[in-house]
Amino acid sequence: MAEPPWPAPARQAPAVVRWWRRRGLRARVTLTAALGLLVAIAAADLLLFNTLRIALTRSVDDSARQGATEVAALIDANRLPDPVPVAAGTITIQVLDSAGRITDVSPGADRLVPLLSPGQAAASARGGQAVTLYGPPFGMPSVLRVTAVAADGGSLVIAAVPYSSAGDSLAVVAKALIFGTPLLFILFTGAIWLAVGSTLRPIALLRRGAAQVTDTAVPRDLPVPEARDEVRSLALTLNDMLSRLAAAQQRQRALVSDTAHELRSPIASIRAQLEVALDHPAGQDWLETARDVRADTLRLARLAEDLLLLARLDEQVSSPHGGRAARGGAVVDLVDLADLAPAVADRYAAARVPVVATGHAPEATAAGERDGARGPAADGASDGASGGGACPPDPARSCLVAGDRDRLDRLVVNLVDNAVRYATSRVTVTVGREGEWAVLAVTDDGPGIPAADAERAFDRFARLDAARSRDGDEDGGAGLGLAIVRATAQAYGGSARVEPAEAGSRPGLRAVVRLPLAATAG
Repeated sequence: MAEPPWPAPARQAPAVVRWWRRRGLRARVTLTAALGLLVAIAAADLLLFNTLRIALTRSVDDSARQGATEVAALIDANRLPDPVPVAAGTITIQVLDSAGRITDVSPGADRLVPLLSPGQAAASARGGQAVTLYGPPFGMPSVLRVTAVAADGGSLVIAAVPYSSAGDSLAVVAKALIFGTPLLFILFTGAIWLAVGSTLRPIALLRRGAAQVTDTAVPRDLPVPEARDEVRSLALTLNDMLSRLAAAQQRQRALVSDTAHELRSPIASIRAQLEVALDHPAGQDWLETARDVRADTLRLARLAEDLLLLARLDEQVSSPHGGRAARGGAVVDLVDLADLAPAVADRYAAARVPVVATGHAPEATAAGERDGARGPAADGASDGASGGGACPPDPARSCLVAGDRDRLDRLVVNLVDNAVRYATSRVTVTVGREGEWAVLAVTDDGPGIPAADAERAFDRFARLDAARSRDGDEDGGAGLGLAIVRATAQAYGGSARVEPAEAGSRPGLRAVVRLPLAATAG
């Protein structure tokens, strides 16, 4: 049989399940706890009642057995009087001979019909067990507990004790449980409702705080409860998330503002030049105007490319898998920084200051500069000395890092561009190894920057003091060079920083990039 073309309707959950799912957390927790409490109280009531019943029954049985034992002792001593002496209304005694006939009784006891048959009496005497007996057929009140004890000569002493006192006690307890249990259940359920509400109050405060953040669109800290529990951990986690969102929002606003400011200048320049050319076409040098407009257009293009690259790098760094693997279309290569740095330095043959790439480790170079002992390598040698953590040309000791070659090339170019722009007489590029890290350092002998601005130098569109300001520098960038350097380094699991170079009498500036060595590096 062919199946219908339409899908079968989804099976609905039972009404009770649907009703339960619609209840709130407080109601569900309270109902669950109340159900468990009800089962626990009912079990406790049954346990209490049965324990009391067993204890009272055992007490009555012990009274009957003690009375029968005392009578048996009198029989054994041939001192049993007639009638058998007992306290009135407390116990009833019948003595059976070996033939099962009643020979002696207590006052008021039946002399014709025994409370237990001879067989039952003998079994009770052997096992020491008491039996429950209905008393009215024997002219005795309600329920009796009857037991038997053997005496000399095959006699059996039957003793019966009324169960009324124990039954009355059990009745009182049963009434107390019947009326007290519901009241106790209601009180405990109310307490559970209040306790659950108190427990969930911090969550309600978190919800109201989140609603305020949603209404105002301004991230703010949510209330943190005093109790060190899961709700507190949730509040701290949410506050940390909101802090990061606030910081990201602030960075986004600053980026938009700075980008608009950077775009305004070349756009205004292009517009002014074109308006002047259109207003005075006859006296306009169109070739010069085209060159100026082209320069501003290239400046806009560079700014757009830098912003796009930063966006891709930010996406790569924020990836949940970390920053060592290339993403966003980047290709993972094995790049030798010891080869890349000299190749970049060679492009600056016509720069206003010489750019020298050395083979010494950055830490050794820095130490030499601080001590004023500038060796041959610091004077321009690039022979690839192998001591002190350097990266010699030996492939087994090369500074291989994993990353996109174009992006790493851009990283080195940005550092050298920044150094050339402010250097007084020289720019030095060094590459070395520090443990599992490849270290690239670019040092200039320019004015440097204050230590307080070392981190701010990596901000986007950062403007520092006048000595290293790009204002009025037509050949300068838009303040994104160092930001791209740090973002690129972080994208491949590394870091970037700037520090004073202390070269000679001028402080200078030293930019240091650390990248993890590739697994194939020696």
